[in-house]
Amino acid sequence: MSRISVRGFAVASATAVTTVGAVVGVASGGTQTSTEPVEATAADATLLADIPAGNHAQAQTASLTQQADAQSLAAETEAQKSAEEAARKQAAKDAAAKKAEAEKAAAEKAEKLAQQREEAENKAARSEARADASDFGVKSSYTVAEVQAMARQMVPGDQFQCFSNIVDHESSWNYKATNPSSGAYGLVQALPAGKMASAGADWQTNPATQIKWGLGYMNDRYGSPCGAWEFWQANNWY
Repeated sequence: MSRISVRGFAVASATAVTTVGAVVGVASGGTQTSTEPVEATAADATLLADIPAGNHAQAQTASLTQQADAQSLAAETEAQKSAEEAARKQAAKDAAAKKAEAEKAAAEKAEKLAQQREEAENKAARSEARADASDFGVKSSYTVAEVQAMARQMVPGDQFQCFSNIVDHESSWNYKATNPSSGAYGLVQALPAGKMASAGADWQTNPATQIKWGLGYMNDRYGSPCGAWEFWQANNWY
C-alpha cells in the first residue's frame, strides 16, 4: 500500500470513528459527547501519514540537486581539461613554428656565409697568380707558344680560356703588337701603354710582365678574365 493510500485510509478511518460515535450516542439516548478527541485523532493520523511522503520528496530533491551539482562539476572539469589540452597543443605548435623559423634563418645565414667564403676564395684565387712574371727567364724574343705557356702558368685554369679569347682578339698573342691610331700596346693592348710599368719596368719586352698586368686589370675592373670577356663580347672592347 502506498503512502497516499495509507493517508486516505487513515482519514477514512477517523471519519468512520466519528460517525459511529455520534450514532451510538444518539441511539443510547444519552447526551452527545464531544468529538474533539476523535477529531484530534483523525488530525494526528493525517499528520503522521504526511511525514513519510514529505521526507521522500525532500530526499528526491536533495538527490536531484546532488546529481545536478555532480554533473555541473564534471562538465566544468571536462571543459578545463579541454582548455588545458588546447593550450598545450597550441603551445607545442607555436614552439615548433619558432623552431622551424630559427632553423630556416640559421640555414639561410650559413648558406650566405658559405657563398661569401666561396666568393672570397675565388677572388683570392683569381688575384693570386700561380706563377709570377719573375719566375720566367728573360729572353730577347718569345714565340707565341712560349707566351701562351707563360699565360697558362700565371692565369687560373678556370679563367684561362676567357683570358686567351681577349688576347686573341686584341693582339693575336703578339706581345709587341701596337695600335697605330690609339697607341695601345702589348698582348692585352694597354692604353696608355705605360700603365703596364706598374707590373714591371720591362713591360715592353717581357710578355710575362704584360700577362701579370693584364690579369690584374681584368680582376680589378671586371672581377675576373671571364667577366672581362663577357663585357668585351657586348662592347668589342674592355
